[in-house]
Amino acid sequence: MQSLREQLGAGEKRERLIEDGLKVLDEEVADKSGITGMAVKGAYKVVKSIKPGFLREVVDNLLDDFLESLDPIYQEAAEKKKAAGQHLVDNSGRAADALLAVTDRRAEKAQRAIIKSTYERLRPMAKKQVEAAAPRMGQLLDRHALSTV
Repeated sequence: MQSLREQLGAGEKRERLIEDGLKVLDEEVADKSGITGMAVKGAYKVVKSIKPGFLREVVDNLLDDFLESLDPIYQEAAEKKKAAGQHLVDNSGRAADALLAVTDRRAEKAQRAIIKSTYERLRPMAKKQVEAAAPRMGQLLDRHALSTV
């Protein structure tokens, strides 16, 4: 089975995935509630306000690493003949760890102090938030990647 990066890392497929991913991100943030939700929404607003198109640029820059980090889960789904999206949900902890390893590496290299400080403030609650996003990420995976069943 082709890797996620081979399938989705270039051309129109990449552009559609980025656009759809941004919608999923907006939906996830909008659904947050309570004190944690306020913190997430506030940080998201800060990141979106840095410059027009900044968030899209960030997603585009992270996409290859995200695809590579999730590929083992995708390949495992194919081997087991399971739906990739559901397998991602079933392995939401692993998926969260893989994605956060990418963002941790990138945050360390961030040039903007506001990005670093916002990330550092939110990082302790990030795994729980990423795990909660697994159903939407799974749907995103199923919409864009080749079927594994």
